[in-house]
Amino acid sequence: MSREKPCCPESAARKVRKLNVGGFLVGIAQLDEIIEEVENLGLKDSEEIGKQLLRRVKIYNYVPPGTEGEYIDALLKEYAKRR
Repeated sequence: MSREKPCCPESAARKVRKLNVGGFLVGIAQLDEIIEEVENLGLKDSEEIGKQLLRRVKIYNYVPPGTEGEYIDALLKEYAKRR
C-alpha cells in the first residue's frame, strides 16, 4: 500500500473511506494508510490501538468533540476486519 501523501485535493478525495461511526456513515481520509501505520507498531492492547488510530485520524479529519469513543469503536472494528 502506498504511503504517499496526497498531492492535491482530488488525490486526497480518492483516499477517503466510509466508516459507520455511531450509526452515521463518515468519510475518513487516509484510513488505509492510518491502519497500516498502526499495524506496523505491533501493538497488542486494543485500548492503545484505538488511541493510536484516533490520534492519526484527527490529523487528516475533523472529529467532533464528544464523539471520540464512537470513533474509536468504529476504527477498532475496521482495524479488526482488515487483519
